[in-house]
Formats: sequence, C-alpha cells, structure tokens
Amino acid sequence: MQIAGQGEIEEKVFEPNAVFAKTGVSPIMALGELARKMKKEGHDVILLGAGEPDFDTPQNVKEAGIAAIQNGITKYTPVHGIPEAKAAVRRKFERDQKIIYSDDEIAISTGAKQLLFNSLVVSLNAGDEVVIPSPVWSSYPAIVKIAGGTPVMVHASAANGFKVTAAELEAAISPRTRWLMINSPSNPTGAVYSREELAALADVLRRHPQVWILTDEIYEKIVFDGKPFVSFVDAAPDLAGRMLVVNGVSKAQAMTGWRIGYAGGPAKLIAAMAALQSQSTTSACSIAQAATITALDDTDETVAQQCREYERRRDLVVKELNETNVLSCPKSEGAFYAFASMEGLVGCKHADGVINNDDDFCKYILNDAKVAIVPGIIFGAPNYFRISIATSYELLAEAMKRIKSSVAKLN
Repeated sequence: MQIAGQGEIEEKVFEPNAVFAKTGVSPIMALGELARKMKKEGHDVILLGAGEPDFDTPQNVKEAGIAAIQNGITKYTPVHGIPEAKAAVRRKFERDQKIIYSDDEIAISTGAKQLLFNSLVVSLNAGDEVVIPSPVWSSYPAIVKIAGGTPVMVHASAANGFKVTAAELEAAISPRTRWLMINSPSNPTGAVYSREELAALADVLRRHPQVWILTDEIYEKIVFDGKPFVSFVDAAPDLAGRMLVVNGVSKAQAMTGWRIGYAGGPAKLIAAMAALQSQSTTSACSIAQAATITALDDTDETVAQQCREYERRRDLVVKELNETNVLSCPKSEGAFYAFASMEGLVGCKHADGVINNDDDFCKYILNDAKVAIVPGIIFGAPNYFRISIATSYELLAEAMKRIKSSVAKLN
C-alpha cells in the first residue's frame, strides 16, 4: 500500500474478531460469485443459486419511486420509516395477519435481514440460545452467533415435510432459550406450516414464557396448490406480545434492490431495534419507502400472476429431477425453490473423481453441465441440493436437460 507522492507505508495486519473470523462471507453469495466469474470467462453457465426473482419490479411501484424523486422525497427519514410507509405496513398487517399494530410497534429497515439482525443483537446475551429448525437459510445461525447467542439446530425431517414438530421443539428448549426462529414458507425447502402445526408449536411456547418467536414470513405471498398461508401471529394471537413478525417487499414484489423490510412487534423491542439502527444505517432509503406504499397497497394481482408462474416452474423442475430415478425432489409448498436429495448418487464416479457428498455433486454439475446449484450442507442438509426456480421457464428447461445428461454420465 502506498500514498500518492509519498511512497509505501507500513501495513498493519488486520485480524477480525473471533466470531467474524469463523463466520465469513455468506457461502451462497460466494458460490454465486464463482458462477458469475465462470460466466464472465465465457462459459455458458445457468445460475440457479440466488434467491432473487427474475421478474421486474411492478411498473406502478417503479413509477411511485420516480415520483418520489421528482417530488423531493430524498432526505433522511425517521429511523423506522416515514409515517405514510408505516401506515401502509399497518394496513398490510391488519389485512393479512389480522393484527393491528400502533406506529411504535412497526419497524422499517434496509431489508428483512437487517430486522433479523437488529432484533437478535438487542435481545441476546452470551450463552442465550436460539432454536432454529433445519434445513435453514445459512444466515440465521450466523446472525445468532454474531449477536453473541448460541444456535440450537433442530432437524426437521423430510418425512415430516421439513417441518419441526411440537415434541421436537419441546425437546430443544432449555432455560437459556430466548427465541424460536422460524421461516414459513421456508428457504430452502419450501415447507409451509399449517394453522394446526403452528398451533401445536404455540402450545409448547405457552409453557415456556421466556421464549420469544421470530417469524420470518418474507415468502408469504408465494404459496402453491391452493394452500393457504397462515401467519404465526394469526395462529396464536395471544403470543403477539413476545413475537416479532418480519416481512419485506424483496421476494413477492420483486424489489430485492430496493432494500425494504418491515416488522411488527412489541414496542419495547421495536424501540431497542430503532436505537441500534440509528447508530448503524439510520433509516431505509426514502425513495424506496415511498415506493413500498404502492407495493403493499396495489400489487396483489401482479404478485398472484408471478406466483402462478413460479408454480408452473416448480412443476417442471420436480418432474424432470424425479425422472432421473436417482434424484428425489418433493413438491415444495411455497417460496421459489426446489429442494432435492442426491443421496442415491453417493459413491458414483465421473471422469475426474467420485461423488462423495452434495458438495461434490454441485461442483460436478457446475463443471460438467454448467449449471450453478447450491449444496444442501450450506443449509444443514447433507446430500441435498437447492435449485432456485426464480428464472425463466425456458432456462429452467435447458438446465434440467443438462443436469439429466450429466447425471446419466455417472457410473
């Protein structure tokens, strides 16, 4: 390193703290970067790794953002959102979750992930435990560790649709448990908890008043086969006083780059989260907040159309993978992923080696088929892999053709 006109300067070695040294960059993001690098080098790679809609942001939402710029809505805002955006979130929660929050019970942030982060950082002390059903999005346990807590992973079996049971939850809770962190519809499995399943979990939690519920409902609007979505707070309204309901516009409204998440919960928790956010990012983007009002109030038909297309893509991927007779892929109930087992290929050989696990399989598919998929071990599910169906039907059809061809080559 050097300063212009002054020559080289002595470099000091930077050492991250112990938690960050072990956490590292999100492995899903790292895999995506590798695949994009291959694509940039001229390889015809199909990217099926990222959890990002391929649809464009709805036109009326874009127009609302443009209008915000033209009308000068370009300044700092209150930490947890402008009043108009909070009002839209309030309407959404009352309409869909059947709960009425006051302004001091609503948070707006730069994406749903920041709300997960903020809530755990302000509530966990060293040694506190967070129960997390697995398979799970890899950021959950990482955030818990960064916040000083201990993730307690509870295996949700494929036989039970990748959903944790009341008995499994009961067995995982200890006197140090502070949160249950649950995601429905689920990333990566697409599992959707029914009202009865959530009610059974709520019965357990009523016996453990020290345990709060962090329910991530970001994929709420993406459910298939006519299955209704049920919010945890709707299934157990009496537990709303120790529940944080997290959502956002990234997935359903195809607004990942706008970076808006929102949440409803007890006022004291929301106030602590606001204090943390005021010392980090301050407020979410004013323009994106203005666009979010339209996204929450006036995109239902667009979201429904996109959901129907996701379902059509899911049917294609599930059918094609199962036709290999060695890959096994159940129908996801929601979100935009297919989660499949490759256990039947463990031990199979190819020209450059042996498939010992899901990581080997995904590397083989990337190199041979030029299709980027995500190994299940990242989600706590060895010998599984995740495919994002958030890309065009035509690209998915080509990707399935390539995967089937590569699988057929294995000995």
